[in-house]
Amino acid sequence: MTRVLITGASGFVGQHLVAHLQHITSWELWALGRAAHPQLPSVTADLLDRDAVNAAVAQARPDMIVHMAAQSFVPASFADPEGTLNTNVLGQLHLFQAIAAAELDPLVLVVSSNEVYGMVQPADIPVDEATPLRPANPYAVSKAAQDLLAGQWYYSHGLRVIRVRPFNHIGPGQRADFVAPAFARQIARIEAGLQPPIVRVGNLAAERDWTDVRDMVHAYYLALVHGDPGSVYNIGSGEAVAVQRLLDMLIEHSSRPIEVQLDPERMRPSDVPTIACDPTAFRARTGWQRNYTLEATMRDILDDWRTRVATNHAN
Repeated sequence: MTRVLITGASGFVGQHLVAHLQHITSWELWALGRAAHPQLPSVTADLLDRDAVNAAVAQARPDMIVHMAAQSFVPASFADPEGTLNTNVLGQLHLFQAIAAAELDPLVLVVSSNEVYGMVQPADIPVDEATPLRPANPYAVSKAAQDLLAGQWYYSHGLRVIRVRPFNHIGPGQRADFVAPAFARQIARIEAGLQPPIVRVGNLAAERDWTDVRDMVHAYYLALVHGDPGSVYNIGSGEAVAVQRLLDMLIEHSSRPIEVQLDPERMRPSDVPTIACDPTAFRARTGWQRNYTLEATMRDILDDWRTRVATNHAN
C-alpha cells in the first residue's frame, strides 16, 4: 500500500486534501505536525527541530510526501519576516535532510505559490512557468526560496520532487484572514444581527485567479500521479476576476441590505493589479479541469460562515 506523509494536514487545504484522498484512493495517509492529527496515523515534530524531523520521517518511511505546512498569511510575513522565512525555508530543508538521512526515495510534492511571481508585468499575463520571479512580500520570498530549494535538491541530490505553484484558492473552511472568507464572515454576522450592516473591505480592484480548494486538492492528487519529477506546474483557472466580483456574489446571496466601506488597514503595502494563470502545461500533463464554478464556491463559503456564526457567536 502506498504510504503518503502530509505536512500541514490539519490546515485549510490539508483537511480538504485528506478528505479527497480518502475518497478516491486506498493510500495510507499519515500526518506530520507539531501535534498528532485527530484522524490519521501521525508522527510529531516541529519542522524547525531537525532531529525531531529526522526521527519522524524515519518512523513514517513514506512512499510519497505532500509538503504544505507553511506560514501562509502575507500580512503576518510583513510583521514577522524572520519567522516566516525560518518556518517555510528551514522547515523544508529539514524535511529534505531527513529524507536523505533515512535513505528514502519518496516522490515529494512541494506546494509553492503564485506569489513567487510577485510584481508581474502586463506582458507577463497570463503567467506561465517561465515568468520571472519578482516576489513582493516576505511570504513570497520564502515560497520562492522553497521552490528553488526543491529544484536544487532535484538537480544535486536526485530527490524526486514535483513543484506546483497554485494560484489563489478559496472555499469552505478557510480562515477569515483571507479575502473571501473575511467578506463572508462579516455578512454572516450581519445576517445574525451581531454587527451593523457594513462590510469593511480593502482593495476591491485587484484581479486574481480564483480556484475552489476542492478542485485544487484534486490537482495535487493528479500531480502526484501524473507529474514529472523535476518539473514545476502552475495551477489555476486561467481567468482574472476582481475582488469586487467576489463581494458582489456574496452580497447577492445575502438576506440583508449591506453597505460597503473601505478600511485602510486591509490594504497591502504592495499589491499587483492583475494576476492570471496560464495552466496549459499542467492541464496537458494531467487533464485537470475545474468542477466548481466561482458562483458555487462563493455560495458554499457564505453557507460555511453562516453555520460557524450560528454555532459560535465569537466567530
